[in-house]
Amino acid sequence: MPAPEMYTLFSGGAQGAEAEFGRQAEKCGVQEVNFTFQGHKIDRETGIRVLTAEELVRKDVSLAYVSKILHRDFTNAQIMRKVLQVIMYQVDSGYEVFVVGNIQEDGTVTGGTGWGAEFAKICNKPLYVFSQDKGSWFKWESEQWIPTTDPVITQTHFTGTGTRFLEENGKAAIAGLFVRSFK
Repeated sequence: MPAPEMYTLFSGGAQGAEAEFGRQAEKCGVQEVNFTFQGHKIDRETGIRVLTAEELVRKDVSLAYVSKILHRDFTNAQIMRKVLQVIMYQVDSGYEVFVVGNIQEDGTVTGGTGWGAEFAKICNKPLYVFSQDKGSWFKWESEQWIPTTDPVITQTHFTGTGTRFLEENGKAAIAGLFVRSFK
């Protein structure tokens, strides 16, 4: 297994799950890249990668399409569009994706985080979600969520993203993921 400093977390540094992924990465000596855009408030200052307007446009996606996939409405607000574009950079950069949020009855994950999970599915990347409301990890496999225990980070380039509303069990799940992966 490569040393922790050979690994890179791709995230967004936003309050909640993304900031916690960054804190745990820092504790373990894992490198960190936090994608953002000009004027976006984030909690992590480590490894900031400010995307240009041109780079953001490269990841433009129809909000009507995202709304249809996630079964909820996303406004055409510029900030939401940019957040979804940043999430696409995060997911695109990692070879496996770890998300903290809540899996809903329709199989999507709540909030903007849900787009990260759906984009990982579209890209056919290994995808794990810690569902805070269920208190456990799930893996997307064979077009369904399969309960799983104790996933580990196996790829040197991985994505960590999730809800701004991180609960204690979500925080513990992220910490446990790093402990198991880099003990």
